[in-house]
Amino acid sequence: MKPVGLIVSCFRPSDDATTFQFLVPSNFFAVSSLRKAAEILSTVNKDQATADRCIALADEVQTALDKYAVYDHPEFGKIYAFEVDGFGNQHLMDDSNAPSLLSLPYLSDVDVNDPIYQNTRRFVWSDSNPYFFAGTAGEGIGGPHVGYDMIWPMSLIMKALTSTDDQEIAQCVRSLMDTDNETGFIHESFHKDNPAKFTREWFAWQNTLFGELVLKLVNQGKVDLLNSI
Repeated sequence: MKPVGLIVSCFRPSDDATTFQFLVPSNFFAVSSLRKAAEILSTVNKDQATADRCIALADEVQTALDKYAVYDHPEFGKIYAFEVDGFGNQHLMDDSNAPSLLSLPYLSDVDVNDPIYQNTRRFVWSDSNPYFFAGTAGEGIGGPHVGYDMIWPMSLIMKALTSTDDQEIAQCVRSLMDTDNETGFIHESFHKDNPAKFTREWFAWQNTLFGELVLKLVNQGKVDLLNSI
């Protein structure tokens, strides 16, 4: 790694080791968290000195992200890389666990309409992402943690949480309901061709996120959309 203003992550949210240790989604998340921490320190703790240090670090990381995290893809245009090394090399993929590239508008200050994010969104939900899988049971993003052909429902939840398209949201919710293997619970992952092949009967993180998605849709007045599925 070459020091360029980014924060090192030796592990991804999936607990798998990073390939290049500047994990881009986590750095975006750090920028947002530092700015929120600065607001709390300033308004609640009245500690402007520490707040200013948080803002300075956030600005440093954001500048480095703008410089090193963007890759000009021959098919999708400018996209965010998943990991970089500071020497100009990028690892192009996305993992289902969050922070992820797909989840950037959910966990960071990246605007859902940011053109680079939208290009990235198309990239990660395509065969150009080595961990995007599509089969007879469904399609979505997995990761190396449980191996190939295993789709994580978290990617479907994140796609819905960051979508502005009601049809896309409905498709995600329908897929989540159709791949629970009639257990009533969201699993860690399911096989792209066989929902009966899944990992973890109970996975609180994904079940909680699904509940958050439903509540968000209700609060947005999309009860009719949910009832139509």
